[in-house]
Amino acid sequence: MTGPTRTARLPINGLSLHYEVHGDLGSARTPLLLIPGAFMGTGSMAAWASAFADTRPVIVFDQQGHGRTPDTARAMSCAQFADDAAALLRALGVDRADVMGYSLGGGVALQLALRHPDLVGKLVSLSATFRRDGWYPVVGEAIAGLSAATFAGTPVALAFAEHTPDPAAFEAFVAKMAVLNRDDQEISDEQMRSIAAPTMVVIGDADGVRPEHAVEMFRLRGGGDEQAAATGMLAGVPVARLVVLPAMSHIGLFGETAVLVPMITAFLDDTPPPAPGLF
Repeated sequence: MTGPTRTARLPINGLSLHYEVHGDLGSARTPLLLIPGAFMGTGSMAAWASAFADTRPVIVFDQQGHGRTPDTARAMSCAQFADDAAALLRALGVDRADVMGYSLGGGVALQLALRHPDLVGKLVSLSATFRRDGWYPVVGEAIAGLSAATFAGTPVALAFAEHTPDPAAFEAFVAKMAVLNRDDQEISDEQMRSIAAPTMVVIGDADGVRPEHAVEMFRLRGGGDEQAAATGMLAGVPVARLVVLPAMSHIGLFGETAVLVPMITAFLDDTPPPAPGLF
């Protein structure tokens, strides 16, 4: 596993934003922006970044209060985090990137595609929702119970303490994140249909995301092909793809790089679907 070729900070929308670049952004390949989930920093995406960096440049960043990006008094929302991502891409001279976000990061990726469509080539939603009711109700109940004590001694708390050794500040960060994860993200059907980027929706069948919601997202993004249904074969590259991994939880899915990276790479590269000769 190789490390990043560049690690730095940039002043982005009032943040001292930490980011990593794997590979050469000046190459002819479209970069891939990876957006980590709630409470996750760039280090959590190392396996994904390393796997994708074999074929394309990869950018990863720490969102507000995450990893090595300190929190501020600024409000938190998926829309604000998307604006941060857009500002980072523009600061790095990236005119267009493919984007993959996990969990909360998937919600940020959706907002990025809505708010800054010129910057997003293809979109991968990994265990994410576009509405609050996309999660099972128990997910919101679990999030409501989060506190600073929940993260005592974990990498999340230790990383925060490195740049902000103030327990009260960490408590405030966790409280803001609980509200963000519980209450934010309510994208309408019309907005989902308006997204220009071809989209891949990925969940596990034991995910926190309801399967019905993932199918709804897939259909709103143009998924489903009646011609293929009639002929049994795809005639071209579909504009939307849906992946449901069996016996796979929300956290378990995040570790499935060996299974998912080839599927996502085929999507990003517009690889024509195989059609075995049966008749």
